[in-house]
Amino acid sequence: MNDEEKNIPEEENENVTETEDEQETSLSAAEEDDEADDGLQDGADDDDPDNTRQFERCIMCGRSGKDAGNLIHMPGGLTLCRDCMQKSMDMISQQDFSNMDLSNLPFNVRMIDLTKLGQPSVPGQTGSAEKPAKKKKEKKKEEPALTLKDIPAPHILKGWLDDYVIGQEKAKKAIAVGVYNHYKRILAAPDDVESEKGNILLIGPTGSGKTYLVRTLAKLLKVPLAIADATSLTEAGYIGDDIESVLSKLLAQAGNDVEKAEHGIVYIDEIDKIAKKKNMNSRDVSGESVQQELLKMLEGSTMEVPVGAGSKNGMVPLANINTQNILFICGGAFPGLEEIITERLKQRSSMGFNAELKDRFDNEKNVIRRVTTEDLRKFGMIPEFLGRLPVVVTLDELTEDFLVRILKEPRNAILKQYEKLLAMDEVQLVIEDEALQVIAKDALAKDTGARALRAILEEYMLDIMYEIPKDPNIGRVTITKDYLEGHGGPIIELRGSM
Repeated sequence: MNDEEKNIPEEENENVTETEDEQETSLSAAEEDDEADDGLQDGADDDDPDNTRQFERCIMCGRSGKDAGNLIHMPGGLTLCRDCMQKSMDMISQQDFSNMDLSNLPFNVRMIDLTKLGQPSVPGQTGSAEKPAKKKKEKKKEEPALTLKDIPAPHILKGWLDDYVIGQEKAKKAIAVGVYNHYKRILAAPDDVESEKGNILLIGPTGSGKTYLVRTLAKLLKVPLAIADATSLTEAGYIGDDIESVLSKLLAQAGNDVEKAEHGIVYIDEIDKIAKKKNMNSRDVSGESVQQELLKMLEGSTMEVPVGAGSKNGMVPLANINTQNILFICGGAFPGLEEIITERLKQRSSMGFNAELKDRFDNEKNVIRRVTTEDLRKFGMIPEFLGRLPVVVTLDELTEDFLVRILKEPRNAILKQYEKLLAMDEVQLVIEDEALQVIAKDALAKDTGARALRAILEEYMLDIMYEIPKDPNIGRVTITKDYLEGHGGPIIELRGSM
């Protein structure tokens, strides 16, 4: 130790010692701060529990999330702090990028359409900040009112029916005239003479084409047409459909448009099933009672009709429909009516030169043409009901020749349907005329009319339709009389031999 050091007072030595202690204290504090910084970088931040801030930095200023706060993530993986984002937007808003070459910019930057930035927002334009204006719903175009020109003349309407229905000339004429006169009555200017509605009653054996006539009419006319079944109708309050269900189907066909439905057509099939039951000790809820409830609807009245349902209840809305301008067509087979007609005709027989033989009408096929209102009353139809169906049309029983024509002549003939099915397999179907006679004879024996034709052809065509897809070389199949009678098979020709 030097002499000078020895001469230093004790107080000064104490100060020096304190200074060295302060330096050590300051060094230890600095180390603690560095450790604290290291702790922040290591993710020891209460606001950043996922330890992601140290990896995120602004691409412009390089500051981390710790220094710059929450960062903004842009499309393409770009990350900007709020300050740089604001500066960039201020700079971009003052620049014109329309003529700028952006091909040298990074791909992520080129993903942003800079030419749209800074432009005023225009509603409906791409890149606009405002949402495009909603398009107003287009109002449904009101359909033009029905005019007489829209209804085809009777001869035109019958010509259309001729393409689909073979025979039954009287029935087709009656329906054509009835429809035409009905709409003339609706569209006529009001005057002193008011025409009454001419509802139609179709009578004919099963399979004679009653329902098919009306279904074809539905395709040709541009007016709503509903087809209902009378077998399910019962008196109000009993299990089954109420009479309002008939009008509910018409309203559905008209798209729930009441005015359009009031100019429509309703066909009630199986009307003979509501005939008055004989020897009934209980209430006839599905016979005479239904006829009585149909009276007002057939004649014309305002009825409450459930919308979208077959019966009224508290949960179904109701619509008022006036049936004054609705044409009703009723059809039925009326089995047993021929015996009633024949019995009436035999009563006129008497003795003398002008007497008619009692067995004259026994073998008459179309005796139903002689039907009268008296015969229908004996069958079980009440007079009030018959009075609201003034036009009575009968359909003839189908003969063998008619059945052959039905097989091949109509636009939707059964043979044409099978020819189309086989043509999809590139196979031609040929049926000989003698084979058609065999099919018609078998159908006539079944006594179910034209409905039997489909069932018989299905039976004969089953094996052919099953075997043909197996061999792609088959080009033509010919059905012969011998095959139908069980004496051989169909003639099959390959494509090369044709």
